[in-house]
Amino acid sequence: MAKNTTNATGFIPAVKTLSKSIREYKKPSLLAPFFVAIEVILECLIPFVMTLLLGAMDYITANPTNPNPISVKIVKLIFGNSQPVLLTTILWFGLALLLLAFLSLTCGALSGRFCAVASSGFAKNLRKDMFYKIQDFSFSNIDKFSSSSLITRLTTDVMHVEMSYMMIIRTAIRSPFMLIFSMVMAFTINAKMALIFLCTTPILAVGLVLIMTKAVPFFHRIFKKYDKMNESVEENISGMRVVKSYVREDYEKEKFDKASSNVKNDFIKAEKIIALNGPLMNFCVYTGLIAIYIVGSSLIINSNEALLKMTELQSFMTYSFQMLMSLMMLSMIMVQMIMSTASMKRIAEVLNEESTITSPENAVKNVKDGSISFKNVSFKYSEKAERFALSNVNLEIESGQTIGIIGGTGSSKSSLVGLIPRLYDVNEGIVEVAGVNVKDYDVESLRNAVAMVLQKNVLFSGTVRENMQWGDKFATDDEIKHALSLAQIDMDLDKSIEQGGVNVSGGQKQRLCIARALLKKPKILILDDSTSAVDTKTDALIRKSFKEYIPQTTKIIIAQRIASVEDADKIIIMDGGAISAIGTHEQLLANNEIYKELYYSQNSHKKDEEVC
Repeated sequence: MAKNTTNATGFIPAVKTLSKSIREYKKPSLLAPFFVAIEVILECLIPFVMTLLLGAMDYITANPTNPNPISVKIVKLIFGNSQPVLLTTILWFGLALLLLAFLSLTCGALSGRFCAVASSGFAKNLRKDMFYKIQDFSFSNIDKFSSSSLITRLTTDVMHVEMSYMMIIRTAIRSPFMLIFSMVMAFTINAKMALIFLCTTPILAVGLVLIMTKAVPFFHRIFKKYDKMNESVEENISGMRVVKSYVREDYEKEKFDKASSNVKNDFIKAEKIIALNGPLMNFCVYTGLIAIYIVGSSLIINSNEALLKMTELQSFMTYSFQMLMSLMMLSMIMVQMIMSTASMKRIAEVLNEESTITSPENAVKNVKDGSISFKNVSFKYSEKAERFALSNVNLEIESGQTIGIIGGTGSSKSSLVGLIPRLYDVNEGIVEVAGVNVKDYDVESLRNAVAMVLQKNVLFSGTVRENMQWGDKFATDDEIKHALSLAQIDMDLDKSIEQGGVNVSGGQKQRLCIARALLKKPKILILDDSTSAVDTKTDALIRKSFKEYIPQTTKIIIAQRIASVEDADKIIIMDGGAISAIGTHEQLLANNEIYKELYYSQNSHKKDEEVC
């Protein structure tokens, strides 16, 4: 059975799971924050150099009230003890500012480039890892996740995580660095004034935590409702012909509006909570700025610029705005993280889901023949199910035999044959193929030996040739044409097949799928009601070709028509998830009331002939 995926529901375990998909993008993921850090340092140095320039100009013009000692040292370091020229000083500091700006721009461009490569690559790997994981899922795993949910996780959820990752390796590095370096530079100018911002930080932090705690549950609900909405869209588009033939457009519109409104309502509730983030941040930041203006002005006026110079206040305000922008960006990151938390957990659920069906160590890879044995087999689709779909099934099928299976709707005919290639595993008993328990086989080897044409025939977008090569990717055109002829269909190999095979008839679709299965040259061929859309003559010709082309292959035919199975070596009658009777056509017609009733209901003229 599948492993419990609750370990993936926590935020930290989900992050650990998703981080495995970074792989070859670790280098750009590290270079992006590296260049961001350098960019931030350079940006923080620019206001500081401006302060030095203004202080130097003040010193040179010989009108300093209280010369900046750092400016004096810098000027004397450049020009020695001689009195520097104002224009030369401005030129030197100007060149320094230009160099800092150019380096900052270069680092910003490099960080943006590496960030784009890392985030888009990470998203690509996530989609790839999930898609590959889904390919390994058993039918039980697929039943656990709806197709609409898996599509949402592969698209919308990955997009949210990609945005978060992009912000983490760039903005989430830039903002704290900018905040820290701006704070350091602010303390360098005036430590007492810098403390004002520190007082507002705890208020903002507590507020953000409360907002996140309230908003996250809404996003968990939203993505589940996204799944429902996508399911509605998927059903409507795939069943558009049925919708129009029954004139149910208004009903479908109403159903979609309801699903869309549910998403909208929860989004509004979540956004209302997240919207509190802006006012809270503005309150903390602007309160701090007002306090800085009041304290700074008082220091300048009362000390006659002895404790704080006007130029220093200007630089201090620049750093204040940088801290403001940093807090704003951190706030945006928090909002994005809140939205992506649910997405990360949903993606981790898929990545951590283990297939219920796996190959054992030292698995058997050679399927010798097509013999099949069911020994006291019982099966149900879920451990929580109250009743078994199949109960105490015992059956022996020799290699090369043709077996017919009939029964009413819901009699578990498809469930029975689905256990042969391990689409599902039995709950009780043993299924053997060629005398070996199917659980001991390599899953791929077993399924390559079993060809199934399911009730719902699926063709993929592409040419006829490309669809046929699903059976054998190395099949030549001659081999494909031969398989098509055996399936009683003649079609141009270059004919385009639209998604789902909507541009071919039901009978053509069934015969193309049969031809595809024949190209596998299987040990066991299973037809699950897959000739229902062809006429009885074509059906008979297909069965005749089976005898001639694949006499050693075990053929299992599930059908509703007696004519499709009456010449089988054995006919199995299923009723209520159990085998009701087994025999040849003649034996069952003589001794089984269910078979007799079904036969005469389909061949009423023969009953009249017997009466006469």
